[in-house]
Amino acid sequence: MSKLYNDHVLWEETAGASLSLHSGINNAVLHKTGFIKSLQVKKKIFGEDSLSGFRSKETFSQEDLISGRSMIKQVIIGVVCGAAVLTIGILIGHFGIAKSGTSAPSWLKDVAKDVDENLIEKFMSEVDNIQIQENLRSLTKVPHMATTAGDEETVQIMLKRWQDPETGLDKAWREEYWVYLSFPDKNNPNTVTVVSPTDTVLHTIREKEKPYTPDQSDPEVVQPYAAYSPAGHVKGKLVYANQGKPSDYSELNKTVDLRGTIAITKYGGAGRSAKAINAAPYGVVGVLVYTDPLDMNDGLMSDANETYPHSWYMPPSGVERGSYNIDFGDLLTPHLAAKEETYRINATDITGIPPIPTQPIGFEDAYRLICELGGEPAPDAWQGGFNCTYNFGGPGFKPTSSFTNSDVKLDIYNYEEVKPSSNVMGFIRGSVEPDRYVIYGNHRDSWVHGAIDPSSGTSVMLEITRVLGKMVKQGTWRPRRSIIFGSWGAEEFGLIGSAEYTEQYFAALSERSVAYINVDIAVFANATLGASGMPSMQNVIFKAAKQVKAPGHEKSVYDNWLQYTNKTSPTHGLIPRMGYLTGAGSDYAPFSHYLGITSMDMSYTYDKTKTNARIYPAYHTAYDTFDYASKYIDPGFVGHQAVARTAGNVLIRLADSLILPLNCTDYAESLEEYLSTALNLYEQKLKTMNISMEPLKHAVTSFRAAVSNLEKVIQGPDLANETPLRVRWINDQLMLLDRAFLDPLAFPDKYGFRHVIWASSSAGKQTFPGLADAYANAESSGQASDWDKVHYHLSVLSQAILGAASTLTDDMQTQTWRK
Repeated sequence: MSKLYNDHVLWEETAGASLSLHSGINNAVLHKTGFIKSLQVKKKIFGEDSLSGFRSKETFSQEDLISGRSMIKQVIIGVVCGAAVLTIGILIGHFGIAKSGTSAPSWLKDVAKDVDENLIEKFMSEVDNIQIQENLRSLTKVPHMATTAGDEETVQIMLKRWQDPETGLDKAWREEYWVYLSFPDKNNPNTVTVVSPTDTVLHTIREKEKPYTPDQSDPEVVQPYAAYSPAGHVKGKLVYANQGKPSDYSELNKTVDLRGTIAITKYGGAGRSAKAINAAPYGVVGVLVYTDPLDMNDGLMSDANETYPHSWYMPPSGVERGSYNIDFGDLLTPHLAAKEETYRINATDITGIPPIPTQPIGFEDAYRLICELGGEPAPDAWQGGFNCTYNFGGPGFKPTSSFTNSDVKLDIYNYEEVKPSSNVMGFIRGSVEPDRYVIYGNHRDSWVHGAIDPSSGTSVMLEITRVLGKMVKQGTWRPRRSIIFGSWGAEEFGLIGSAEYTEQYFAALSERSVAYINVDIAVFANATLGASGMPSMQNVIFKAAKQVKAPGHEKSVYDNWLQYTNKTSPTHGLIPRMGYLTGAGSDYAPFSHYLGITSMDMSYTYDKTKTNARIYPAYHTAYDTFDYASKYIDPGFVGHQAVARTAGNVLIRLADSLILPLNCTDYAESLEEYLSTALNLYEQKLKTMNISMEPLKHAVTSFRAAVSNLEKVIQGPDLANETPLRVRWINDQLMLLDRAFLDPLAFPDKYGFRHVIWASSSAGKQTFPGLADAYANAESSGQASDWDKVHYHLSVLSQAILGAASTLTDDMQTQTWRK
């Protein structure tokens, strides 16, 4: 509001339109234009003194009125003359001055800019394998289990790197949560013994792994234990229960009375905690878990010349630690971020953890126990790598064994504690769309030194941020969209850091996240790339892999990958086979399953035709060290380098591309593959139950049609002429597609799983998980109510896919299926 002509003539820009002139003589005009009202509002906001220069209607005299009329004439004449001069000036300027080109707003170039291929090449050229090697050396100096002093050292490493004035990020900070963790008691180590009827100890299971280097002798190496196993003291006759699946206990119970027994099981087949959960209903009072050398070591067992320190294979005393819980996130604060003041449930209300004492052991001790068992021989499928017959157990040991009539005794002293655990967060602000986030994450905590799991991934992330941070600090690059880096804490206890982060920032992440890139174990070995993710990520992963040279080869990472594992796509022909994120094996789970954010996981891995190892053999043992990684996993760190270049390439494309490089056509193809499998497996039987799969067929067809229409827009010649808002609209459709598949009621028995396409499944079928599980359960039980659940999941699926299709159209309309 300005004052002109000695307070008598006032101007304002009204909501309706152009500049208006008002005389102080006509209060009706002032009210009509809203001037008096605006003065009153201003008076309320800014106070009396701010309006002292304006006169109210009571102060205008007759002289003022006459003077006002005279001035209006002068003003009108002045305005008319001024307008004429301005018009002439504009015409002269328009026609009389030669044009060198139209000027555009300064921001327009940034808004229209696409990803810079030269910048990607520069990034990849600066990724240094020696830097990665030294990152790993620093991160693995000491054990760094969550919330320990070693963990705090890694927190400080991350903060120092990300706050570096020359190569750091825009900002970095720690995000703290108070989380429920489980530990062994240093003063009362867990013990497993074989005791005679008079409680004489005949054999004691090794308490700690055998040292081969100073790393294993570090006093901070935690005793092997089953996190969240209850404390307790139990003993009983030993039985062998294969992998501890429900079917295994059922089979064993046909031959052996399991009440009061201790079961020994091998890793694989069922989740860690499930081995104990499945056992308890049969009266089993304790569980031992070991890694069978046939499943991990290709049958090799001798540390004299076959296992570490002579090769990558697990030595006989190696023990796989782990978290024995089913649900991810802090167990006391489901659906809430675990801040210090957050409401917590009672520990007795926690589900998904062992109800009976449980302890992992090495295969050298498992060999002694299993080969002494009596009873009938176990089925061929239950046999393992030991040079003896695996028997069920009598229960108990053979009459000829030195352990005959003896019990196995477990003394478990685990305790639980709520402790502060930190995520370390880093941020690069986007230049054009700062409210759109591309997230890159890796957990930081380990069970012991954790060279491969997770420090290989952390070393790669630090190198990516060093190169990108340097570009940002030098002013040579800033991404179009913001990038968030997450170094998650307490992942090994159940994806806690990432899960709490998604719960705390649920709304913002749901609305603004473009994608999540997870690189946990960057390198299992150095043979080939492996990747899993939502189908829409396939295209950008392939493009990046084609630009990176494969370690030890002249061909690209893509061509090398194609050689190891491939499939034929109806759209693309022969392509590398990508996996799907169907479980909760790493920190992608809270983002993909809980929030529906398009996600991927990437690593370099081994040739699976040459080994039966289910994972790298030193996994979660005290042998996962820098020495092990540098000698047997990735000498020269060229596999790490290839992953850093590929993952960083994907990151830049997601952050910088004008149109997000997410391909819905590949999503449609995956849904069609799932549908084909479902029809082959279920349609004939469902017809006999009067359950139609036609709505599901229609939904997938509708999704394909919606995708085709959107792709025409994206690939069309008019895209270059689209407005920034139209581009943003297209990107939002691509970004939010996976959110459309969320249904919070679809899996009431699976915490955190809301994505109806990629949830975990126990049925083992490559098709829609809810449908597969419901069908398997109904077929097993034969109950009408279970067949109703099959019908329910068909409806959930059909409507979710139709809903997703509607998000790809302008009018949200898809054709409804009718009989």
